[in-house]
Amino acid sequence: MSGQRKCPDCGSSEIVEDAHYAQNQLVCADCGFILTEGLLTTTFQDEEHLQEVTYSRSTGQNEQLSRCKQRGIKRVQDLCKVLYLPAVFEETALAYFQRAIEHPSFHLVSLEKKEILVGCCVFVTCRQHNWPLTMGTICSLLYADKELFASVYLCVLKELELDVPALSLTDLVKTHLNSFKLFQSSANIPAKFAEDKGKMVARTIQIVELASETWLVTGRHPIPIVTAAAYLAWQSLQPVGRLTCTFPRFCKLAGTDLPPPAHLRLKELNDILLRMASQLAWLRVLNVDKKTVVKHIGDLLQHRHFLLKSSFSSGDSEDQSATAAGNGPESSPRAAGCSARAEGCHPGGKQKCSSVQRPLLPPCLINPRKRLRTAALSPSDQAITGDEAISDSEIEQYLRSQEEMQEFSKAQAWH
Repeated sequence: MSGQRKCPDCGSSEIVEDAHYAQNQLVCADCGFILTEGLLTTTFQDEEHLQEVTYSRSTGQNEQLSRCKQRGIKRVQDLCKVLYLPAVFEETALAYFQRAIEHPSFHLVSLEKKEILVGCCVFVTCRQHNWPLTMGTICSLLYADKELFASVYLCVLKELELDVPALSLTDLVKTHLNSFKLFQSSANIPAKFAEDKGKMVARTIQIVELASETWLVTGRHPIPIVTAAAYLAWQSLQPVGRLTCTFPRFCKLAGTDLPPPAHLRLKELNDILLRMASQLAWLRVLNVDKKTVVKHIGDLLQHRHFLLKSSFSSGDSEDQSATAAGNGPESSPRAAGCSARAEGCHPGGKQKCSSVQRPLLPPCLINPRKRLRTAALSPSDQAITGDEAISDSEIEQYLRSQEEMQEFSKAQAWH
């Protein structure tokens, strides 16, 4: 090096750079004094002034990633490869993960939540790009709890201030049915149970739209409704060999979970279909019940707008016709036959009524929750009306004495 620097030991200006060790060092050629011993990283300016550079100020700390972040990035990349996502999706998911892992809200969380954080970033990316992907699919790939995943997902949206569009029912049906194993015959699935994917998706979408028009979707989790609609659609395409297949067996064959509310959603869909079937003339003469109505789903969906409109009008006019029939002395046999036909029942009573005619309202209004009953009042409490006379001793309890009035005025003076 040039003679601008001198050895602090002997004063010699013969300073050379020794590359014999792993790190280059500045050494005095005359006495062998090491000028830069123990420095981790240096710059040219620091070497001139012989100043040490701490590791926190060096570029090495910024360039090196923690093991947690490296593992998270690898997990995001692997998850995108499993889902066959485009490269743009992977870049966006990685950017979201790096933002989230550096946020203070996710510094002290458990390893399980950090693992779920990977899935949340991928899920947010897919939702923003309108890519059909459900939360259940991500949870099954990560072996994560759905409730915990939902809580971390909401926290990510809040802390990172992300805007995620809502997933439409049509996309949700297509995504949910993609995981079904009924679209190809195998050793575990008989040939009569295998179904064409396009036909089943189209029929399921129509049933889900019907459920949406009849207030069965509003305010509820969509997966149980989609599962119940898929079961009805699957049965209606080949009802001869599938009517005996139960709902749990269908879910087992399809390789999907059976949500607990799915049985209730199936019952509500059957009630709507039976109510619509009572409006068709050629179905009134048939013994249509909740099991055989599946055979006529195609006709019901074809005329669903007219049938729903008829259900509304019949539900509104039922009270008026019943009132008029009850007041008229001549109308008892005839009114009974008309009401039975309106409800899809035979006048003789051999066929059980499919559904009670009513206005088409949300289930929460048709079957409201029962209120808790208050405890019964004692006879003494029931006798109190509020008009009883007040005794003088009770009145004196509410009147202030002279001393109380003085203390009250003193207390008011402090305010």
